[in-house]
Amino acid sequence: MKPLITGIHHITAIAGDPQKNIDFYTGVLGLRLVKKTINFDAPDVYHFYFGDELGRPGTVFTTFPFKGARRGVKGTGELTYTAFSIGKDSLEYWIDRLRKFGIPVSDIQSRFGEKLIRFEDHDGMGLELIANDQDDRKGWPQGHIAAEHSIKGFYGATLNLRSKDLTEILLLDHMNYRFIAQEGDRYRYGTEGKPGDIVDIRIDKSGNRGMQSAGTVHHIAFRTENEASQLEMQRILMEHGYGVTEVRDRNYFKSIYFREPGGVLFEIATDEPGFAIDEEEESLGELLKLPDWAEPSRSRIEQLLPEVQVNLEKYV
Repeated sequence: MKPLITGIHHITAIAGDPQKNIDFYTGVLGLRLVKKTINFDAPDVYHFYFGDELGRPGTVFTTFPFKGARRGVKGTGELTYTAFSIGKDSLEYWIDRLRKFGIPVSDIQSRFGEKLIRFEDHDGMGLELIANDQDDRKGWPQGHIAAEHSIKGFYGATLNLRSKDLTEILLLDHMNYRFIAQEGDRYRYGTEGKPGDIVDIRIDKSGNRGMQSAGTVHHIAFRTENEASQLEMQRILMEHGYGVTEVRDRNYFKSIYFREPGGVLFEIATDEPGFAIDEEEESLGELLKLPDWAEPSRSRIEQLLPEVQVNLEKYV
């Protein structure tokens, strides 16, 4: 029987200034802006999707940029670090690149036998690059980052929790995850244990609760193949007492939401239909795309949103 959950679909964060947000993720990190739309629940706010050339599930980091938003605080009950996957020999390249743009970066660290670096974006968003030879994804080979050093997609995510027990039951019993290993206060889980499906739980028994705002993650979405598998996941979660939402149409995927026992907002999102349903593949992310229900208000929405653009010249 095919698993209902196959890894991470996307991770969504709250950001501050929209132009700085685009500059960092397209310019510094070299991700492609594959969709420029609105927050369906707050139409006066952008929703940016950054990923590989097509925004394939497992590569897409998305943001809600609120200009002027205060900085959030990392803490328990949050996804505190998003890890991207890079080639095994790319760490020195990325250390040099981040320092070139004045971004403080950690020394090379080791975790579960792999090397990584840790840094933050301009809003304080916790990010990691993990070097490995287990990832055959190509990233965005046509971008301005050399193909051998380009970000391939997600490696995984760290949930900062006071306790792992109930969250572990959710992952292992209901979401097709399995326990992989423990290292100190960090516990690792995966569907297949490969880049793109890793979830780490870091135990912080005495930590303060995080404060969500700019520079913090809003939710993590997990992949499911289609609407049928999503409805089956919804049924399973409801049967086991999780407060799951109705199915919500996000145009590029369908979604259901619930909070895991530690407080992190989880989403189950369909792989279908993807980001090319309303733009040609070669021009993804160039135009402001609105859901049908928002089109009658396009003029008002465009007046409310600040102008933004992808400008890569100074980041080559």
